[in-house]
Order: sequence, then C-alpha cells, then structure tokens
Amino acid sequence: MTGSHAVLTTRLTKFFGIQHPIILAPMTPAAGGVLASAVSDAGALGLLGGGYGDRAWFEAETAKVTHPRVGCGFITWSVTPDVELFDRALAQRPTAMMLSFGDPASLGARVKKLGVRLICQVHTIEHAKRAIDIGADVIVAQGTEAGGHGFSVRSTMPFVPDVVDLCATRSPKTLVAAAGGIADGRGLAAALMLGADGVLMGTRFWATQEALIHEDAKARVVAASGDDTIRTTVYDVVRQRAWPFPYTGRLLRNKFVEEWHGREDELGKIQADQLQKVEAASVSGDHDTANVTVGEAIGLVRDLPTARELIDSVVAQAVNRLSASSDLIRTADAPLRRVK
Repeated sequence: MTGSHAVLTTRLTKFFGIQHPIILAPMTPAAGGVLASAVSDAGALGLLGGGYGDRAWFEAETAKVTHPRVGCGFITWSVTPDVELFDRALAQRPTAMMLSFGDPASLGARVKKLGVRLICQVHTIEHAKRAIDIGADVIVAQGTEAGGHGFSVRSTMPFVPDVVDLCATRSPKTLVAAAGGIADGRGLAAALMLGADGVLMGTRFWATQEALIHEDAKARVVAASGDDTIRTTVYDVVRQRAWPFPYTGRLLRNKFVEEWHGREDELGKIQADQLQKVEAASVSGDHDTANVTVGEAIGLVRDLPTARELIDSVVAQAVNRLSASSDLIRTADAPLRRVK
C-alpha cells in the first residue's frame, strides 16, 4: 500500500476513531488551529498548543480550528493558576487533553470528571506510574531526543518498551505513544515494534507548511543535522520561565546559545536587556538570536510538506517497512532473505 490508501490499525486509532496512529504534539506556537485541523483532517489526531496558558493566543488559534476532532495540550504547572482557561479549553476541545510536565493529578481529575480522554506525557518510569494512578488513557513516553522541554534521563528506544511493559502489568487498557526522534515511517514502524500503540511527533510537524513558525527558522532546520541540537536552559533564563530542575530544553544551536550556554548565572543578572534582544529577533526572524525549538529528528527533515503529505508519506513508509520485515524471517533450514 502507498499514499493515502495505506492504513495501520492499532488500539490508538480505534480509541480515538482516527485512521492513522499519529498524534500532533501540542507545540506552542507551531501547533496553531490551522496545523491541528490539518492533522485531524488527514486522519491523525491534532492537538492545539496551549503552552504557558497565553489566553489571547489560545483564543485566537481556537477560532481557526475547522475540524471537530481536535484536542489540546498544556504545560501542567503553568496553566494551574488559570483554571478557568483550562476549563474553557476542556469544553471547547473535548476530544482529548494532554498534560505535560509536572504532577497531572489535579488537572487530570478535572479532565476525567468531564469524560475527556486524558493524555499524559512522561519522561521516567515514576512519571508513568503516576499517570497510570490518575487514570491516564494514553501515556506518551518521551525520550531525550525530543525537541523542547524534557529530561535527559531516558532515550526513546529503551524507554518506550519499558513503559509498555509497565502498562501491560499495571494497567493493560492504558495506551502508549512513543515520542522523541520520530520523524518518518521508519520511526513509526519501530515504535509499533517496540509495543507502542502509535507515536506523537513534534519536530517533523514543526517543519510543515501549516506550522506557525517563521520561514527562516524552517529553512535552518531543513539545512541542519541532528548534531546541531543542544539541551540548555538559556532561553528559560532569559525569559524568566521557572522550569524546575532537571528540565532542560532541546533546540537548535545558534550564536545566542553558544554565547550563553554555561553562563546562565551571568545571563540571569542582565536578563532584561537580553530578553528585549531575543523578543525583537523572534519578530524579525533573526534566528542567530531567537530560539528554534526542535529535536534530534531535524536530521531527517529535508523538505516542508503539508501536514497531509507528511502523514501520507509517514504511514506509507511504515507500512512498506513492516511488510518488508517479513523478508528477514527464516527457518532453521532456509537462507536469510534480504530486504530489497
């Protein structure tokens, strides 16, 4: 099968009533209403970014949502002070709510009370246990390869089956989505072989035509390799965002990062002057100064397709890889067949 005719049916697709086992990471600002709608329209699950709970941004992007099956996601600890916005988001986007970073118990209870499907992103086994305990329907097991914030503790390849095994033992109905370094059909096929029910992709959707990202930033990512990312707190310091230890953010190296990485204490003392510089650069598209929040998967990003084109190609490649994998199987008295 190729193109839009390729289908992979998993517990995730059945659970959400979608065609493809792919979830859009609720990235802010990339995952606006247009991108989230395009992903859902293409048969996957679009999640609108909620990020730090910016009301004006969230309301403006909610108005652009055109597909009925679009959920959303928030940074747990940052939206807790504005529960009214969270409750409005639950009412407007009842398909799913994703909670990332911090204890999801309090907000998770509000999600479950309304019957909205709860997705929890985790970075350690202890996080996963907590997500199970509060009734998460889907656990996103994210490795350190991912762009944006997370831990540097676990890598995707060993972490995903670890979480799969945990769920099989403690909560067999809980679904698992793999995240971190997944940008094509090979990553999707690998995640399914690791026991995941699907994948959550951020960086690859970040580099699509519908993503709310400056064209200069997209061009830099297409030209970069996975060697060009770094985990740092530089932009958290300059923006005075109180991310707790040991969270760091993975992003593309640039001149600003090279200047201040390892000098965060010094940066904090002159934060106001540098913040003005960073914010101006974000508007003008100067990404030698402004941040480009992407993961190691940028090495697999070589073009800027539409969301539909991307999903179709990822699924088709995964189907072909999974079909071809049977050629690797041999009996004791038969020669190994090679994949063409």
